[in-house]
Amino acid sequence: MEAFDALLNRVSHARLSEPAPTAQQLDRLFRVALRAPDHGQLRPWRFLTIAGEARARLGELFAQATLAANPDATPDALDKARAMPMRAPLLVVAIARLQDHPKVPEVEQLLAAGCAAHGLVQAAYTEGLGGMWRTGAMAYDPVVHQGLGLAANERIVGFVYLGTPIGELRRPVSLEPAEFVSVWEG
Repeated sequence: MEAFDALLNRVSHARLSEPAPTAQQLDRLFRVALRAPDHGQLRPWRFLTIAGEARARLGELFAQATLAANPDATPDALDKARAMPMRAPLLVVAIARLQDHPKVPEVEQLLAAGCAAHGLVQAAYTEGLGGMWRTGAMAYDPVVHQGLGLAANERIVGFVYLGTPIGELRRPVSLEPAEFVSVWEG
């Protein structure tokens, strides 16, 4: 696949099934992610992979977080939380590791981790994989953070769902740069 094809035509794909990316594919995906812009070479990111039965355990963690946030959560709401990690055969939790640095503010580090997650999603597309980057309430929930072992200086950038796309990939809407770019002349 040509680089510009990948950059211009990648779309999120929510319907994913087995097989998950192979170990070799994952290695390439993470190698791309690690090429994200990184002011100060802080490498302000890390990743967790969640597959197989661990997805069900993550679903239980999501249900615990749902119940902690809303003690009156319905059984349907808890079942929905449990089902979330089952949307794909592999989840990658993209995590920003924020560090005190005199020249690199936390916002730059958070953006760098986001670029790493973006690289992961782009690389998945070039491998013929389907991917969906999701956040939602679970990405910001303290119960989820604790259950995943995040340190106080870490933030979830997103849950990247990976697998084999089911159905046709949609074509992205073509956006016109002129609608987003202007010249500043001082």
